[in-house]
Amino acid sequence: MATEIRVPTLGESVTEATIGKWFKKPGDAVSADEPLVELETDKVTVEVPAPAAGTLGEIAVQEGETVEVGALLGSIDAGAGGGSAPAAKPAEAKAEAPKASAPAEKVSDKSAPADAGQAPSVRKLAAESGVDPAGVSGTGKDNRVTKGDMLAAIATGGAASAAPATSAAPRAASAPDDASREERVRMTKLRQTIARRLKDAQNSAAMLTTFNDVDMSAVMDLRKTYKDVFEKKHGVKLGFMGFFVKAVISALKDVPAVNAEIDGTDLIYKNYYHIGVAVGTEKGLVVPVVRDADLLSVAGVEKAIGDFGRKARDGNLKLEDMQGGTFTISNGGVYGSLMSTPILNAPQSGILGMHRIEERPVVKNGQIVIRPMMYLALSYDHRIVDGKEAVTFLVRVKEAIEDPTRLVMDL
Repeated sequence: MATEIRVPTLGESVTEATIGKWFKKPGDAVSADEPLVELETDKVTVEVPAPAAGTLGEIAVQEGETVEVGALLGSIDAGAGGGSAPAAKPAEAKAEAPKASAPAEKVSDKSAPADAGQAPSVRKLAAESGVDPAGVSGTGKDNRVTKGDMLAAIATGGAASAAPATSAAPRAASAPDDASREERVRMTKLRQTIARRLKDAQNSAAMLTTFNDVDMSAVMDLRKTYKDVFEKKHGVKLGFMGFFVKAVISALKDVPAVNAEIDGTDLIYKNYYHIGVAVGTEKGLVVPVVRDADLLSVAGVEKAIGDFGRKARDGNLKLEDMQGGTFTISNGGVYGSLMSTPILNAPQSGILGMHRIEERPVVKNGQIVIRPMMYLALSYDHRIVDGKEAVTFLVRVKEAIEDPTRLVMDL
């Protein structure tokens, strides 16, 4: 008896995924809970385990195709699993060979259906909209038409370009000598989503950036004094991010518009502080969220960020780890960035950009001195946040970092 393999529930607001990679081929033996296929969603990559032991049967959806939650991916035939394939497999293959040739004989008499090889979601959209998939340029594997291609075609009146929605114009052809040295790789679902969301943020928000610099001397002195005892007690290193998260929360309490979002004609003020921390991975940027960060100590924040960093590197972040953020911090300084203008993480109204620490001459009490300085950048949605509020927010962060005692005293 065959056991069906279906797309699992992928998390809140995630209704579809793209087949990234099949780890097994039809006929391969599989063990229960062994990873069978990798699904790419717009937020994370998910591995679907085998629901039972046996032999992988027919694969219903190929790599590059888009599937919905609950869709059939394939099946597992009862049999030996967790080791080698059944001993009778070669004989079975020979016995089935004549059957495999039967369809080829029929092809000459009758052509295959026009929608052969199309995903169920594509056929459904074609039937509902009247748009013929044959006239739609596919962006899936082997130029297959995906659900996204059909939706784009329907939105544009029946014709969709093969170029992804993130491209401004079709790419010009390369010279033959250059083309032979190029490599074309399909964008992952995560990368496509990053591109789409960042461009949507630019198109929808009235985005503006304000800058300031901060003297890191006080925080660096604190780290130098307490880093060893801090790590011994809490089991985590004392970094800068814990101070910045606490400084941001203090500033958000003073300027609540930066912790708000627009919903139609309403403004929603968030009276809680879920701080997203941007983390770079091999597959792209992800933003895990430290929930209720205002209730955590500096050590608690550092532990949460450390856990997220390990999960991100190992590919173990879950959807719930990246949902519900109210404000985001991005630290380009770890890569050497001196200054940048971060893009909003919609629908949030603000994002703080940290940068590298650099010793620079500054004037203190009428004297030129050398101080470890960092540029800070706050990008904000001007539809919600006025210039005065944005500058005030950034000054509050600067004051808290330059005098960490303010955080302890709640000033």
